Amino acid sequence: MNILIVRLGSLGDLVHALPAVSALRHAYPDARIDWLVDDIHREFLELVPVLTSTVPLRARTTAAWLAVRRALRAQRYDVALDFQGLLKSAALARLSGAARVIGFDAEAARESAAAWFYTERQSGGEGGHVIDKNLALVGALGVTARTKAFPLRQVDSPALAALRARGLDRFALLNGGAAWPNKRWPADRFGRVAAWLRDRHGLTSVVVWGPGETELAQAIAGAASGAAVVAPETRVADLVALGRAAGLMVSGDTGPTHIVAAVGTPVVALFGPTNPRRNGPWDPRDITLARYDACDCHYERRCRREAERWCLGTIGEHEVRQAIDDRLAPAGA
Repeated sequence: MNILIVRLGSLGDLVHALPAVSALRHAYPDARIDWLVDDIHREFLELVPVLTSTVPLRARTTAAWLAVRRALRAQRYDVALDFQGLLKSAALARLSGAARVIGFDAEAARESAAAWFYTERQSGGEGGHVIDKNLALVGALGVTARTKAFPLRQVDSPALAALRARGLDRFALLNGGAAWPNKRWPADRFGRVAAWLRDRHGLTSVVVWGPGETELAQAIAGAASGAAVVAPETRVADLVALGRAAGLMVSGDTGPTHIVAAVGTPVVALFGPTNPRRNGPWDPRDITLARYDACDCHYERRCRREAERWCLGTIGEHEVRQAIDDRLAPAGA
């Protein structure tokens, strides 16, 4: 069987689709399983060993779409599964020429009109986590999963090696960046939490950062009284390695949070305008501090409230410290 996965982005959403793809591989060990993805995220999928190949969408142009259509039709897919539920992703799934094009019904799709492109439609369940929604989609092929598996290949990491060379064997990860300003907890608070983490738990904090976030990472480290260092420049593979080596991550709702959670690192997550019940940490031991229920600007890049009433800003350092204590407590304590 030849199977096409369609999930173009974002990084966190790719992570949340991994258990469904892992379950597919378990059910169809000899199948060809390819993944159509935005070119910017191809590097992450190269770490997923259950895939046969990735097919990158290199640009948002007619020429790029035609090139992808040719590449997809050459594989003669039996099934295309659209995990994204947008008009764009649904159209690409249909253009693949697959005999069966499976996606979510109009109620569960992110854009209800996407359902018109599918030959089969699947319910996404009742408002649960997006991981469970994705597993429901592969249920159309008779696939079930008893556990949520996140297959990610382990590779050498220059960033981790550089930290080890500095004597950092026990550390926590702090991530203050996010694509939306509405998801960024203040840098000075991260810094003070880092100082407390060193004094309380003996953990140096490593501040991870992405494109355009160097100054933010430096501001966090600068507020940490020497208890934090800025991570070396990291690729996605480095982030996976850092996550496996870390004792904790404190972060907002970002792709790095979901990657680190996928490798089993303890997480304390800070959520404001996005719903943690849909896309927060899925391990019941992880702790989410959320203001979603009180938020007036769900899924908006910027808060519409006055600064002192900003939802994420109402999460206090004392709450984060208590959550860290609770997450790092021995099991059963």
